[in-house]
Amino acid sequence: MKVEIQRINDAFHLEATNELGNKVYIDGSADIGGGDLAFRPMQLMLAAIGGCSSIDVISILQKQRQEVIDYRVTIEAEREKDKVPALFTTVHLHFALKGKLDKDKVEKAINLSVEKYCSVVKIMEKTATITHSFSVS
Repeated sequence: MKVEIQRINDAFHLEATNELGNKVYIDGSADIGGGDLAFRPMQLMLAAIGGCSSIDVISILQKQRQEVIDYRVTIEAEREKDKVPALFTTVHLHFALKGKLDKDKVEKAINLSVEKYCSVVKIMEKTATITHSFSVS
């Protein structure tokens, strides 16, 4: 696995490119001289935990022949106060699914991801309490 970071402007706007040419943009907050032009690094970590668990959940539900019409995950987190580095202390993922879904199968898929399969959860749970909830409509 390889990612290259290239600076775009004279501040903190960066472009990350993986070996397949896919790109993600990163920037710093205005209070440190960034332009708020893209995700901040810690926001990318939250996107990573949501993306990682989503791939697990969707894959498991597909194998169970569950019909997912709409899928969203909202991730909220708290960081340490007045510390450098300021690590995450809590992360909560709320999964909201719509479709022809068996609630028990959805719950099992989410639990398997968060408690067993998601590599990003396993990394982040070393410093943060990870919780989750879900709704099906």
